[in-house]
Amino acid sequence: MLGPAAITTNLVDLGADVIKVEPPGGDYGRQMTWPIIEETSLLFLHANRGKRSIVLDLRTDEGVEAFKELVADADCVVEAMRPGALARRGLGFEDLRKINPKIVFMTISGYGMTGPYRDLPSHGIAYDTWAGIVPPAYDEEGYCYIPEHVSVGINAGPLFGAVGILAGILHARATGEGCQMEVAQSDAAAAVDWLRSETYRAYERPESEVTGNAADDFERRLPGTAGMKEGVRYQMYETSDGHILFMASEQEFWKNFCNGIDRADLFEKFPGTKYASHARGNRELLDELTVIFKSKTSVEWMAFGGEFNTPLAPVNTPQTLANDPQFLDRMPWLPKETHGADMLPIPVKIVNRELADPGMAPTPGQHSDEILGELLGYDSARIAALREKGVLG
Repeated sequence: MLGPAAITTNLVDLGADVIKVEPPGGDYGRQMTWPIIEETSLLFLHANRGKRSIVLDLRTDEGVEAFKELVADADCVVEAMRPGALARRGLGFEDLRKINPKIVFMTISGYGMTGPYRDLPSHGIAYDTWAGIVPPAYDEEGYCYIPEHVSVGINAGPLFGAVGILAGILHARATGEGCQMEVAQSDAAAAVDWLRSETYRAYERPESEVTGNAADDFERRLPGTAGMKEGVRYQMYETSDGHILFMASEQEFWKNFCNGIDRADLFEKFPGTKYASHARGNRELLDELTVIFKSKTSVEWMAFGGEFNTPLAPVNTPQTLANDPQFLDRMPWLPKETHGADMLPIPVKIVNRELADPGMAPTPGQHSDEILGELLGYDSARIAALREKGVLG
């Protein structure tokens, strides 16, 4: 599963030692979804980079015992199965806190540990449709389909989970007491999209209490980015070779733009207001700006923005982003030669210090002998006996 793996990916990238416990045969995520790179999915390579893998058959007493020994000196356990799966094997939070009172136990799941959906099987897109993020689309023949979108729940859930883990560890180190946590990827999707749902909720109140912006004569706009459709001074425009995002909603920036293109008349005719003034629905100004933006390339407009202090941004695609100069400066690829696929690095940076390269995702049980020997002190004979019994796959 991406969610549990991605929680600890964030921590690995920042230097944590993460041990991935896999069942005999390995994590099924190794073959899940496209693209498959040299027989392993990109999803698995990305979400498990830098981890150490041990295969333990938790259906055996020896596998359970080894797991408990690993927990004794661990900071955190992340449950990668449905809520309660480890508890049924005698490895739940209450079991593990007897071994390590400071353990932080995190469960990440689709719909969480409570509620009518808690036991439902699901995949990542479910959390986004549940949260109201992905509307149905229809093709030319009238068939409904899933439109292209950013997967929010399966990415946001791990981020919230990682923050929770770090807070839990800090609490445990300060008090000596661990804790049990859980995060639902569906909840995370809703939490990220808070502005729209909270705006709809606010609009349930009377207009005497909740209005729109002063720049719109207090008329309510649609929530979130849906309210941007009729904007003019905050809008996408076609350039001579692509598109640009124009964001001169503040009067100061709008004036800078007009002076920069030698069109002070536009500012005099449509001065707007100080803040959040999008010139909503002003078709005359829209026509003017449409012609103006087509007069330069996107790169030329970006240079203009720097010269005349005007907020402008490139409109990239996931494919063109890789060639953007800001991306090239900030997001150097983790190379395929050392990671199995070219990957984006964690966006967190430590000033004046480089983060260590996390390295490639492990093969199933790649570090079993190393982990059992170095961390638990098992000798070669004991490891061989476990392997003979199938405990190590």
